[in-house]
Amino acid sequence: MRRQHGSNQGSRESTQENPDFRLYDSEKRIKMWMESRQFDEDDKKGIDVPFFDLEIILQATNNFSDENKLGKGGFGPVYKATFPGGQEIAVKRLWSGSGQGLEEFKNEVILIAKLQHRNLVRLVGYCVKGDEKMLLYEYMPNKSLDSFIFDRRRCGLLTWDTRFEIILGIARGMLYLHQDSRLRIIHRDLKTSNVLLDEEMTPKISDFGLARIFEAKQTEASTQRVIGTYGYMSPEYALDGFFSFKSDVFSFGVVVLEIVSGIRNTGFYRSEGTMSLLTHAWNLWNDNKALDLMDQVLHETYNRDQVLKCINVALLCVQEDPSDRPTMSNAVFMLGSETVTLPVPKKPAFAVKIGVSTTASSSSKPELSSVLSTTLEQGR
Repeated sequence: MRRQHGSNQGSRESTQENPDFRLYDSEKRIKMWMESRQFDEDDKKGIDVPFFDLEIILQATNNFSDENKLGKGGFGPVYKATFPGGQEIAVKRLWSGSGQGLEEFKNEVILIAKLQHRNLVRLVGYCVKGDEKMLLYEYMPNKSLDSFIFDRRRCGLLTWDTRFEIILGIARGMLYLHQDSRLRIIHRDLKTSNVLLDEEMTPKISDFGLARIFEAKQTEASTQRVIGTYGYMSPEYALDGFFSFKSDVFSFGVVVLEIVSGIRNTGFYRSEGTMSLLTHAWNLWNDNKALDLMDQVLHETYNRDQVLKCINVALLCVQEDPSDRPTMSNAVFMLGSETVTLPVPKKPAFAVKIGVSTTASSSSKPELSSVLSTTLEQGR
């Protein structure tokens, strides 16, 4: 009995010392904490980034003055903070009293603190005091990708080489989330406004408020409450509430088409009745006119083969059937290869005439019909 007791004790000690066991236990605690509806003092112990006092943040943002306001999202405004010594940080102030804000806060403060990749935005701290919940990020002087590609005065600053590197960077960041990080993450809200650019125009994926952790063998999940941004959401998620890694792949495909064309998928309309950038890209592809999709400002800098490759990969990513879409691993390989022969894409989702609210959304599952015209509340 003594020998058995000693053996069991040794087994417990070795299990606790095993990093794989600790990692599994950590992931369980992270998921349980994120699913709870509160934030207690004890919760601070498991967070790997510094806690900032509210008074220091108030001083650094000049009491959240309008002059320091960088923008506003569905869960709150973002301010520029300048700390003693000249360090610049972006402060995301979540709306007080918002249940969604608390969920987003817990998602981001845990997930971004645990994830480290050059193409993910870095969380440098957080603050909780009463109803105030704030996240502090590295400051991105060039703001978000959409502020360049959809601005006719600034889009020319992004040459083709820069756009191609941005596409590759986003792909690598998403691959890290899906496959290479400690926690397998589905982002669920990838879009051009959630891709930030540093001083060297390196893309950084941000905004993990809607992200979900998947278990090791889990491949999909469902929800009755669809949250995200129409135009970037995959059809199976927007219409039925099913999401998977292939949902992020769909969003990535839309982002690539927007980077190549300089045109938003949401709000796109042509006189011939085409109401989707995806439909427009598909029609040009079938007519062997894919290069006509390219932003006109790129004509002096573009690489023909790279542009066609990006359009091909994007169309593969937005195919209607999730099983037809590549994984992010395959997408990164196809984008980086000079010799691989790419598959021929099938018809993309929403390639028929569909009217969709262009606002970000938070809703129950909408009904499927020939014309989808549900008006949804403003989200992120």
